[in-house]
Amino acid sequence: MPEINEAWLAVGGTPGPLSRVSAVTRADTLGARLPVRNLARACVGACALAAAELGARRAGLAEVPAVTVDDGAVAAAFHSERLLRVDGRAPDTFAPLSRFWRTRDGWVRTHANYPHHRDRLLRVLGLPRDASPERVADRLAGRSAAETEEAVYDAGGLAVALRTPGQWQAHAQAAEVAARPLVERDRPDTARARVLPALDPDAAVLLPAAGLRVLDLTRVLAGPVATRTLALLGADVLRVDPPRLPELPDQHADTGFGKRSAVLDLTTDRDTFEELLGRADVVVTGYRPGALDRFGLAPEDLAARRPGLVVAQVSAWGAYGPWGGRRGFDSLVQVATGIAVTEGTAGEPGALPAQALDHGTGYLLAAAVLRALTEQSYEGGSRLVRLALARTARWLTSGTGPTPNSETRPTPDPETRPTPNSETGPTPNSETGPAPNSGTGPAPGGEASGVAPAEGAAPRPDPDAWLAETDSALGRLRHARPAVSFAGGPAGWRRPPVPWGTDPAAWW
Repeated sequence: MPEINEAWLAVGGTPGPLSRVSAVTRADTLGARLPVRNLARACVGACALAAAELGARRAGLAEVPAVTVDDGAVAAAFHSERLLRVDGRAPDTFAPLSRFWRTRDGWVRTHANYPHHRDRLLRVLGLPRDASPERVADRLAGRSAAETEEAVYDAGGLAVALRTPGQWQAHAQAAEVAARPLVERDRPDTARARVLPALDPDAAVLLPAAGLRVLDLTRVLAGPVATRTLALLGADVLRVDPPRLPELPDQHADTGFGKRSAVLDLTTDRDTFEELLGRADVVVTGYRPGALDRFGLAPEDLAARRPGLVVAQVSAWGAYGPWGGRRGFDSLVQVATGIAVTEGTAGEPGALPAQALDHGTGYLLAAAVLRALTEQSYEGGSRLVRLALARTARWLTSGTGPTPNSETRPTPDPETRPTPNSETGPTPNSETGPAPNSGTGPAPGGEASGVAPAEGAAPRPDPDAWLAETDSALGRLRHARPAVSFAGGPAGWRRPPVPWGTDPAAWW
């Protein structure tokens, strides 16, 4: 599995522990022209190995616990926001104006899930707030894609013109992205690291992040996936949002497992934030680069005020280059980087079978944080880690990442055939399938393999194996089980998601 090796080395891992990883491969998951299944397996595998390594370090184990990566569990996790059910209700994932549109000279993709982004898009088009998709389509048909992209961006909205892979490679932002590693890692000082308490090697469940305080300043979707994973592993994760910018309810439910949720106005209550920062071990930020700088929350500033801190930053385009300050989402990065062309047809753009850039980057971000904590336990020093969806896209689409053309797209069912208005392509097993095992072996019906597994080695098990149901204050939740799995590790979250903003902005 060379792709797991690459992901593991990207987060700073050494080759030795890789022998502890095995995979259950399933050729019917995450089918696409690009090697999405390989990327997903690599990101989750690296994260699970980083968790097992930190757990072994803190518990004084003689060897790193065995890691099992099941393609079925991974596929379910990568579709988690679409598999969620709240009291039987399917999630509201994408608004009517979040889609592809034909323009005078091509295609443009808009993202208008949040009301303020919708309003800005409509303002650029000179349309009222209640304008229908048909009126938007008619207005965009007379505009150029590039002009729409710039006009909507200038208004604070989100629209990206469709580009071919070659057009993206010629773009100045693509050159900046290509010049960076998959995971940027920095040690800005030699501060003495806080000593993490030892873990009981005989505990029923090994929680590598137990006792860690994680301040979660993220939004859709990669950052919340990372912090949801840290919560799974035992961290006290406190998500903090501005009071005037509520999260979309279903996305909050999907990514809120194991966390608490508070609101805090940084313009009026800086003292409370500084109290939180003063006791935090990890801060994860997911706003566009520069958006938090005016509050003194640039990664370097955070580490300076809290020596020994691990600061993790995720963005769409990277914190550099001409697009360094732009907003972005997975679907828009797919459109800009040529993925939508690769996954489309001669007449229409397409999409990956899941929001794989978001999910993959989220698991890599969690892996980078876990590895930074392991490094700190030996060497001390603050740590800064940065990832970008555009850089993950480059890994997916280039020869330096998972083996290109290693997967072929299956013929989709008519009901799941991708259209210009769909957010993602077909979702094999997405409505019914895939969840992980305990980390000690494959799921029922699966077949464990070593580091060079044969594709399609395992038959399809009962799809419900990778789904669970949980009661919560939000209702009865059906959701994907965790994909991060290692021997002795957690099989689920300790608590369900809570309603947005209902916890105090304080550590336990």
